[in-house]
Amino acid sequence: MSINATLFVQAIVFLILVLFTMKFVWPPIAKALDERAQKIADGLAAADRAKTELAAADQRVKQELAAASNEAATRLVDAERRAQAIIEEAKARANDEGNKIVAAARAEAEQQAIQAREALREQVAALAVKGAEQILRKEVNAGVHADLLNRLKTEL
Repeated sequence: MSINATLFVQAIVFLILVLFTMKFVWPPIAKALDERAQKIADGLAAADRAKTELAAADQRVKQELAAASNEAATRLVDAERRAQAIIEEAKARANDEGNKIVAAARAEAEQQAIQAREALREQVAALAVKGAEQILRKEVNAGVHADLLNRLKTEL
């Protein structure tokens, strides 16, 4: 056989091989490569979405923490203000109660002083009557001379 015929037959076999490969082998390989490329693109897109969602969740967590911190600080300030108000109210009540006790003690002391004066007047009147009785050497009847004794008490 001649070299030209061999080359011609080899070219036809090569052409048949190329057509067979393009028809039956290449489409499944191209399809598999396209599917793989699509999976990779989907995975990268999912990773980007997850990264974005993570950043958004991180931001929400920071906002929630800031809000919770502000609320805790507000509650603490309110609690301190209420505690001060309660302390001031208790001081005012204690002061009022102390003033009432002092006023009651003064009133009681004044009442006791009045009673002591009355008792002293009666004792002085009794001593005066005894003294006058001894001076006059006769008995002074307290019932008969009650008016006189009452005037004597008021003068003392």
